[in-house]
Amino acid sequence: MCMCHAKLTAQQHIDTSAAYSDPLGSKKILNTLTNFTDRLINTIRGGSRTGRRVYVVESAGFGSGSARNMSCCLLDFGRVQELRQVRDFLFPKHNNAGPEEEKTRAENELTWDDSDWGSWENPDGKENGAQAEEEEQQSAPWLQDCVLSLSPCSDLLVIARDHKATFLSAKWRTEESGQEEMTLTVTWSGTLSAEEGECISSVICIPLSSQKRSSTGRPDWTCVVVGFSSGYVRFYTESGVLLLAQLLHEDPVLQLKCRTFEIPRHPGVTEQHEELSILYPAALVTIDGFSLFQSLRACRNQVARAAAAGSDVIQPPPLTYKKWGLQDMDKITDHSSIGITTLSVFDQMKNASLLGGFHVSVKGSPPAMSQYITVGGGPYTGFFYAIEGSSQPLLSHVALAVASKLTSALFSAASGWLGWKSKNEEETVQKQKPKVEPATSLPVRFGLPDSRRHGESICLSPCNTMAGVTDDFGRVTLLDVARGIAIRMWKGYRDAQLGWVQVSEARGERDLATSPSMPRRHAQFLVIYAPRRGILEVWGTQHGPRVGAFTVGKHCRLLYAGHRLMGVNSVTSQGWQIHTQQVCLFDPVSGALRAITIPFHLALSDKKSERAKDMHLLRRLTTLLRSKEVEPALLESEAQSVLLDIKHPAIKKQALESLLSNKNPPVSCLTNVTRSLLASLKEQDPEAVDKSLLQFCSSQLRLLQLYTDVQLLHTPDTSPTEPEHPSFSGIKEDLARVDPVLQRYTEMNSRPCVSFAQDSSGPLPVRTFLSQLEWVNGELRVIKQPDTDWTQLGSFLFWGCLSGQSPLQRVCETLQESGISPQQLLSLLLSVWLNKEKDVLKYPDAVSHLGTLLSTLSSIKGAVDESWDGQSVSPWWQQVRTACVQSESSAAALLAALVAHRVAKNAITRLAESKFQEEWECVSLELEQWVVCIKQLEDVLALQTLLCLPSPQGSTGGAVTRCSVKMLLESGRGGVADCVSKLIFRQGVSPDLLRDILQRRGENEPMQQQLQQGEEKKLEELLECVCQRFPNSLSPDVLIAHCSWENMVQWNKDPEVGQYLEWSVEFLKMISNPHIQFGVSVMMWQTFIVKRFSAAAFLMEKVGKAPKDRLCRRDVGMGDAALRSFLGSSVQLLQALMEVSSSSILPFFPFFSRADSAVEKVSAPDVRVDEVWGGAEGSVSIVELALDQRSVHYPLVQHHCVLASLLHAAMTFSLRLKPLSLFDSKGKNAFFRDLSSIQLLPSGDMDHSLVAVRQEFLMNVLTGWVQVLAESEENGVKHSSTEDMWPSVCMELSSVLQVNTDILRRHLVCELYNQGLDLRAEEVMMEVQDKDVLSSQLLVLTGQRLAFSLLHSHLQTKPNMELLARLPPTLCTWLKAMDPSELRCPSVPLSQSSRLINKVIEMLPENHGQYSLALNLLEAVDSLHEEP
Repeated sequence: MCMCHAKLTAQQHIDTSAAYSDPLGSKKILNTLTNFTDRLINTIRGGSRTGRRVYVVESAGFGSGSARNMSCCLLDFGRVQELRQVRDFLFPKHNNAGPEEEKTRAENELTWDDSDWGSWENPDGKENGAQAEEEEQQSAPWLQDCVLSLSPCSDLLVIARDHKATFLSAKWRTEESGQEEMTLTVTWSGTLSAEEGECISSVICIPLSSQKRSSTGRPDWTCVVVGFSSGYVRFYTESGVLLLAQLLHEDPVLQLKCRTFEIPRHPGVTEQHEELSILYPAALVTIDGFSLFQSLRACRNQVARAAAAGSDVIQPPPLTYKKWGLQDMDKITDHSSIGITTLSVFDQMKNASLLGGFHVSVKGSPPAMSQYITVGGGPYTGFFYAIEGSSQPLLSHVALAVASKLTSALFSAASGWLGWKSKNEEETVQKQKPKVEPATSLPVRFGLPDSRRHGESICLSPCNTMAGVTDDFGRVTLLDVARGIAIRMWKGYRDAQLGWVQVSEARGERDLATSPSMPRRHAQFLVIYAPRRGILEVWGTQHGPRVGAFTVGKHCRLLYAGHRLMGVNSVTSQGWQIHTQQVCLFDPVSGALRAITIPFHLALSDKKSERAKDMHLLRRLTTLLRSKEVEPALLESEAQSVLLDIKHPAIKKQALESLLSNKNPPVSCLTNVTRSLLASLKEQDPEAVDKSLLQFCSSQLRLLQLYTDVQLLHTPDTSPTEPEHPSFSGIKEDLARVDPVLQRYTEMNSRPCVSFAQDSSGPLPVRTFLSQLEWVNGELRVIKQPDTDWTQLGSFLFWGCLSGQSPLQRVCETLQESGISPQQLLSLLLSVWLNKEKDVLKYPDAVSHLGTLLSTLSSIKGAVDESWDGQSVSPWWQQVRTACVQSESSAAALLAALVAHRVAKNAITRLAESKFQEEWECVSLELEQWVVCIKQLEDVLALQTLLCLPSPQGSTGGAVTRCSVKMLLESGRGGVADCVSKLIFRQGVSPDLLRDILQRRGENEPMQQQLQQGEEKKLEELLECVCQRFPNSLSPDVLIAHCSWENMVQWNKDPEVGQYLEWSVEFLKMISNPHIQFGVSVMMWQTFIVKRFSAAAFLMEKVGKAPKDRLCRRDVGMGDAALRSFLGSSVQLLQALMEVSSSSILPFFPFFSRADSAVEKVSAPDVRVDEVWGGAEGSVSIVELALDQRSVHYPLVQHHCVLASLLHAAMTFSLRLKPLSLFDSKGKNAFFRDLSSIQLLPSGDMDHSLVAVRQEFLMNVLTGWVQVLAESEENGVKHSSTEDMWPSVCMELSSVLQVNTDILRRHLVCELYNQGLDLRAEEVMMEVQDKDVLSSQLLVLTGQRLAFSLLHSHLQTKPNMELLARLPPTLCTWLKAMDPSELRCPSVPLSQSSRLINKVIEMLPENHGQYSLALNLLEAVDSLHEEP
């Protein structure tokens, strides 16, 4: 799994015993030549190999198989997201190729230093990485100008520049492979500076421990401490909220460092106190960790309370700090606080004599001192010692030291956020100058003088005994902190970045003679990142070799915190497991965060560690195994030599495991090497030999021998064939019975499918064979793996026998002698049989071979219990039944069950004959179990055949469902109907087609083949077969109910397809049992409809009209066209619900309900289960849930149906409407409540203004319908019956809404005449009650038509003008007052107008005031009609 890049190969051939002790550089040329040779070899072989992003260095003698625990590893543990956004925020005017980068690039080329090691560049850089390198040069250098800090817990990263900063917090996500990955994403970004002209100079992240008893070592929250060039130090939360602001010195802050609690390794080690140290150019401030911890917690709590309620706050505890004025150094750039140290008596006397002379007096007890180390210039390194008690701690209130309340930095920064202060008050506070305490002078005691060298940074080791220092000469110096001397120096590391890794010795690695009570050893490793060369190195200290090297980018950042959690002590840390990263490498190109893993044994000396020598041999073996061009004979000899030379048993076992797990060695090589190693172990003293290693070699040798024997049996040879095993009685009859279903199933599964190369059957690799078998207590067992692995091993053992290519008896004898239990052999046999169904169906003799194998395996000792008498369930045959009922390969499972049934029956018959000695028919519980199992498998096979029916092209509904007996039993009583309903939906079967199929099934009518298509015929045949096998589970009502529910579910997934919802309601109406129909209706409304329905009502109430597509998608989740269809289907659903619910107490409205309840007339049905499926358990079926639904409150259902009709009308005709405004407060409150609840609904007479609004809307609906009707007839489009229902809907709605129905009818008649639809108007006119009002309205309409013909027509003729002159003056004046523009269809034949005026005269009484006017109109129309 871990693969090394080719560019690291140079280190694989360097002997670590001498490669790092070459002071004169004599091996430089050898290393360079080796590097060049390896690159050339890799180039010839095709370049570097790529794998997972795990970088492994072979410098300590390990191969890829064991590199994770034997060598240094650079592992990705997280990734930083949104780096581009961070760069754009910090560098608003960032140029990828600015003059500064050109200058830096030129300087890099001029100052290149490769004095110690060869180049580690990518050998394929010109070919493979030119573009990546160009992108890196353009995008990466910006990070070098930023200030970075990563929390030790790796949950917070801060990137800052100038006055801006970005906080990135950790989040976990799951990859496609199922593994979780940590990512750092931006959670806050903004400006941190508060003073004019100040910028950020240093940042540190300090996680604070939780004080809860249930804490396990994870931080409660993380404080971000920021130092500014103005001297301010400010403390922030992870969300950028300012907690504290301190001005401790008026110079720029150079460095912020923290020291936290560490568990002492030895009883005599002094426990160090926590502190935060702040370095200024000439001063050092240390803040007590306990005081800081309490103050930060108090301020955070106050900010939380202030954010919740602007109440008064309590002043947090003051900070305790010490301020030292560092003297006698020209320039200071970095520092380290070592902690409190106590000198020995001898060192105290020596120092006193040096400082005070020979006669100086020496105190009896050495004083405790705080030690500080600084780097810079004049001297290069300075050592300061502050005696405890020489300076009193200074107490500083937070921010500006206001005594009563915390009203300074906390409120000045949070005021804009909390809204407490005015602008003038903020300016007043900012203008105040805080008091700065003077520093206590602290002279340097001694240093390392070097006038030309200037220190740049110092990095303290975790044990506080060593420190690494970088300088401007490109050197890295290792200091002994206690003695104050330089003990080692590396050169060629310009601009180096340092870090430390402390590794503890694992349990059990110490010598057996060592007392277990001794503390574990710890090793310190120095990590050096050289950005000029793009290399990361790991060095053992103090004089250890380089144990690891990695080629990384040139613009990475090495992040080393140097501290852990603050607020931990010796009491609270007991039982905690504090997980913190010591060193982290951040690659800005890929955003990866990489941690360095170092094994403890790399710190051991090469000359004294026998383990190191063994690891060199292990490395040589793994390097040899990695090579693909090694001859088998050479590989065998080299591997044998290495294994015999390795001394340590654990490494020897690891080497053997690497050899056995490699894919290159042949099985003969593995056998010979393992045999020779076993022989050498047996020749040694039995007491000195590691028993686990001896047992491992013996077991692996037996497995290799078994692999060889089985492989030889499967190879074709010329040996005589075995006699055929006699066939079992009755098996042919069973096969003939199920043959039709098998043929249909095979036909459905014979379609071509995609296969992959790795899925093709081939010989089982020996390493796979060894990895799946193990010896446990003298018994060979198969390791539990996924089904694919069991199939692969089972195919290797049994497929030759099943296909008739291998001798069955000899194979079974070999497997029996191997020691594998019969139960595991049976599992392997069933696994290959059930998982290779297509191959099994191709071999007609496979069934007989399976019977022979089952019979042979059942006769092995230990297979069938000897005490089994046939009247109890046998665990052996129960194993077969369990495998069959769990398999989704229906045909293979049925065949296996038929064969096993016959084998078991023969065994029971022989047992009965031997016991009773008479010809009795054997009745056994075991056989009854087989009968039930076979019946279930036959049913499942028929169902699976139906489910394999190919879907029409472009259909939806998902992939083909694979079912098994276990799945159907666990899916409950509705599992079968659910599977079939999904198939019906996938096939696109309409409700009418399903009704026809079920009717023909119930009436046993012959299929009209000439009228059916091929797919419909096949569907009907298969559905008929399945329904016969599941008569109760697939009864018509149950199947239709599931089809209705499935269409509703699919519509909920894609609401844009309104056909799914329409078909769901149609299926619902097809349910014959009212109880099921009622329950399904209620569940649909509550689960899917009411939420979207209420959203649509509120949206229309908000906009006051039919909403546009964008608003519909935003609020309801579907477009306007889909919403129109949804509202129409909602009306249909509520009508269906009212038809089956109780309505005897309400008046009869045909559109909304039936007078009598169907639920009251019919009793509730019993949910029955098919005979062999009575043990079904699982979720409750749809039908059972429907029968458990409570009765609904009918008036409330009708109330919702009225609202749905109004919404549907408004969306259909695009009308203005505020639907909820048509109801009073009672009606509004009753909407969208549970239909079974009793709500207070409107009663009595409604307010006249409300009734008027309702009447106006219904009249607008009728007007819209008439317009649509006219457009349809004008375009010749046939009008659907659903569109003709709107007049009746409006009339019935008027009855419910207390609107005068006769007014609506008169309005409809006038609108029809206005549109020129006289015949339809005459039909409606017969139902109008108030004829007088209608006749007056129609008289005006007739006058408008005549006025258009005489006055406004373009075809005015002379006779028309003469007729107009002959008209009575009153009529002529009346006609001129008419406005024909109100007519939508003014050009109407005169015959229709004459017919209309006759109707008006018939309705008007003779004493009516307009009767004479009507007669005159009739005379004028007739005269006009008689003109030629």
